Amino acid sequence: MENSLAENISVNLFTINNLWMMIATALVFIMHLGFASLEAGLTQSKNTVNILFKNSIIPAIGLVTYTIIGFSIMYPGETHAGGFFGFAGFGISPGENGLTKAYNIGYTYWTDFLFQGMFAATAATIVSGAVAERIKLSSFLIFSTIFVGLVYPIVGMWKWGGGFLDTLGFYDFAGSTLVHSVGGWGALTGVMLLGPRLGKFRKNKISPIPGHSLPLAAIGVFLLWLGWFGFNGGSVLSADPALVSLVLVTTSLSASAGAIGAMGAAWSFLKKPDITMVLNGILAGLVGITAGADLMTPLESIIIGFISGIIVVFSVIFFDKIKLDDPVGALSVHLVCGIFGTLVVGVLGTKAGLEQFWSQVIGVVSVGGFVTIVSYLLWMSLKLTIGIRVSPEEEHEGLDFSEHAMEAYPEFEKVR
Repeated sequence: MENSLAENISVNLFTINNLWMMIATALVFIMHLGFASLEAGLTQSKNTVNILFKNSIIPAIGLVTYTIIGFSIMYPGETHAGGFFGFAGFGISPGENGLTKAYNIGYTYWTDFLFQGMFAATAATIVSGAVAERIKLSSFLIFSTIFVGLVYPIVGMWKWGGGFLDTLGFYDFAGSTLVHSVGGWGALTGVMLLGPRLGKFRKNKISPIPGHSLPLAAIGVFLLWLGWFGFNGGSVLSADPALVSLVLVTTSLSASAGAIGAMGAAWSFLKKPDITMVLNGILAGLVGITAGADLMTPLESIIIGFISGIIVVFSVIFFDKIKLDDPVGALSVHLVCGIFGTLVVGVLGTKAGLEQFWSQVIGVVSVGGFVTIVSYLLWMSLKLTIGIRVSPEEEHEGLDFSEHAMEAYPEFEKVR
């Protein structure tokens, strides 16, 4: 069926499909600048260089690692051990039909690789924000290399590479679980083993550590919103006009409703309209819709986004209460709302039903269990060998000085 369909696709239509996928790839790439800006804005100025360094090197490590091994694990062509593992060999090669519509009617092999590679790097970027301001750079880079090269591709294969979750009927359109909660589980284990930043919790009281640039954080969120048009819109895997248009509409409506839901929840519960909660509400709506962006009506996407915005506010408060210090709210946005967005596919949209809901539950539990165990072992191995946290003196001085010997804002007078 697919071969006959490919034969009927004109060269022009194939070119248009491939062009859209390349544009979507570029949009996902710009999300890394969004993450860098958001994380830098929500953390202290003395750690800005460190944040920018991590968010600059992660895409580079991610692409190279994904080239060497990750892509072949995630899309092996043939799976083993009941759909739990597969490997097509080291490196990437388009093969005989890789640059033609015989490979895929929507894009070439090279476009496929680059689009998926951008997704892979995103998972490690999520971890970066949650462990910010006290993580050793060397430990973080080792963790990220293994996480992007092995952990993310294995669970990605379970659904997108024809693995056991795909056979089971689990549905995750663009990665609420396979990207966002994967990064969230990796972040959770890191936060637990690292402990909170100095001064965050004093005498059983929460002492807020404000970020140094809310304008920078806002710029980051809007860059991420822009990039999500490629993240979700590109996951259609072609330039299908009806479906791409629907996905962009549901994505934006969910983000908008997320902002409104977070504003209402923060204003009601915290008695003030908190801009950081609204910014995370936008991201919560985006993460929440990602699993089913192609399945939802506009009204359903508004419902999902609104609930996600409310969830993220109370999730941030919850993690603070149990003394899990997440400077940017990554656990609440990517893990909690990633789980919610995945499960809601079984409740709303064209696939809603009890059987689908249980498939979603199994997907969330299996991915969460695997990533949590492997991430914990990785972090613990690093903790017992080279260590994962900087010294109290280095943390007080700032990672820009201790890890990089440079400043992000050298022209400003320092206040000691």
